Amino acid sequence: MGATSAGSQQRVNILGVAVSAINMPSALAATEDFLAGKERSYICITGVHGIIEAQDDEQFRGILNDSFLTTPDGMPTVWLGKHHGFKEMTRVYGPDYMVAMCELSARRGYRHFLYGGKPGVAEQLRDELVRRFPGLQIVGIYTPPFRPLNAIEEGQLMAQLAALKVDILWCGLSTPKQERFMDAYLNRLPVKLMVGVGAAFDLLTGNVKETPDWMKKRGLQWLYRLIQEPRRLWRRYLINNPRFLWLTFLQLTKLRNFPLPRATAVRSLRGSLESKSSELTSASLTPLHTSQRSK
Repeated sequence: MGATSAGSQQRVNILGVAVSAINMPSALAATEDFLAGKERSYICITGVHGIIEAQDDEQFRGILNDSFLTTPDGMPTVWLGKHHGFKEMTRVYGPDYMVAMCELSARRGYRHFLYGGKPGVAEQLRDELVRRFPGLQIVGIYTPPFRPLNAIEEGQLMAQLAALKVDILWCGLSTPKQERFMDAYLNRLPVKLMVGVGAAFDLLTGNVKETPDWMKKRGLQWLYRLIQEPRRLWRRYLINNPRFLWLTFLQLTKLRNFPLPRATAVRSLRGSLESKSSELTSASLTPLHTSQRSK
């Protein structure tokens, strides 16, 4: 079975999270197809951290499963995808996807907006990306407070986005905060596509040092980041990683089922509505069409 095709998208069920069985070229092609249409949606960049967060939060799991794409951000998701037959599946890492889309956008003319980061980081990121890709249109930035937006701030953001005619809003908060933001504002913000890229703002500006490639390829990025920020990340990695291994063992041995929640009607990449004739099962290999949820 293949990965993403022009009219449909396949996903692999990893602990009840439907991870898109894609690679970077197919992710870019799918994004271009989507931007050519009239739908609105969001992309989740998801690895072990997001999948484990989803184990204790059904609403969050539903947000991941209702995305346009839920990309395999970490190597364990890629290994599991390949194990279940998606041989062309490779890592679609948030910072790499953002850079690739910006490079493509310099030619295509897509308009970008940066939302998130600490004060001054979005400005740094804008300057760095425009330097790397002349012609790239980053038409606005917004550094939100460390709390939910109030009504006035929401109105200001909506007006700014409407005036700027934004195609892609890059949400640089953190998991699960950025996914909840994209879900909550899906049908409220006048943008075609929101993408949650987490630490990409800090990594691409050099505020956080990037992991060496050899460690990324071997699935050791978590160790490098833990060494950099032990106080902030020890719980995420030293508790979540062993739990992920244990739950994956249970799923692979079929000692526990991990059904996909929200088995709803979904749309293809071209926006045609299809109805599912049967409920999604907990099988590890699950073909899905791209979800475009209307609230």
